[in-house]
Amino acid sequence: MSYESDRLRNWYLLFHYGSREEILTDTEAGADLLPESFFQFPVATPGFRTDLRPAEGERALDIGCAVGRSSFELAKNFSEVIGIDFSQAFVDCGAALQRGETLSYDRYGDMHLPTRLNAVRPPDTPSESALTFEQGDAMNLREDLGAFDLVHAANLLCRLPEPQRFLDRLPSLVCTGGHFILATPATWMDEYTPREQQPTGPTLDMVKQSIGDAFELLAVEEVPFLIREHQRKLQLSSSQTSLWRKK
Repeated sequence: MSYESDRLRNWYLLFHYGSREEILTDTEAGADLLPESFFQFPVATPGFRTDLRPAEGERALDIGCAVGRSSFELAKNFSEVIGIDFSQAFVDCGAALQRGETLSYDRYGDMHLPTRLNAVRPPDTPSESALTFEQGDAMNLREDLGAFDLVHAANLLCRLPEPQRFLDRLPSLVCTGGHFILATPATWMDEYTPREQQPTGPTLDMVKQSIGDAFELLAVEEVPFLIREHQRKLQLSSSQTSLWRKK
């Protein structure tokens, strides 16, 4: 499915900005069974293990930012945040919310029976923060980005045609002593990543081999998430989330 499609835009706006009650109404299956953590993913990963890293910094990069919720969370603690995504439609959503616009989108009951909802900039987000969104390719980021105190990449790696190109760029993107947060469900599929570009063993081993000389691994945990497609089709997943410090 194209990342520019209206349907995917709707799914991700609900995933990033919908309340628990909007994602699963109290009459829908599973509404009372899932813990709150399944509804907090775009907030949880940028805040991952703050006990092991400084809570504030100068610059943060959210690569694969989708429609931008994690970028807004980072903007609470960093004086400059850049959100980058390959999808222009996703980037446009983040930029519109940053300008204070309200975005209407569809939540699907039966797939042909949508309900209209609204997304707004998250509360407590600095309206004048230096947060910008831009379209870009994680495998070919512009050369003048500079280095960051924190780089956050959630559910990105296993959707890249050549993930090694992104991993090779990381040492130059993170300041000495800075941190890298990687969250991935490791859902490797040939339609996104050719078989020869996929890891031959566990994904974390591939990442260790690629960046282990430049980064120290501090923590690894599973962070759950839920993406609603429609009332009877929910993606329940877990993303292996790791925190690294640049040596």
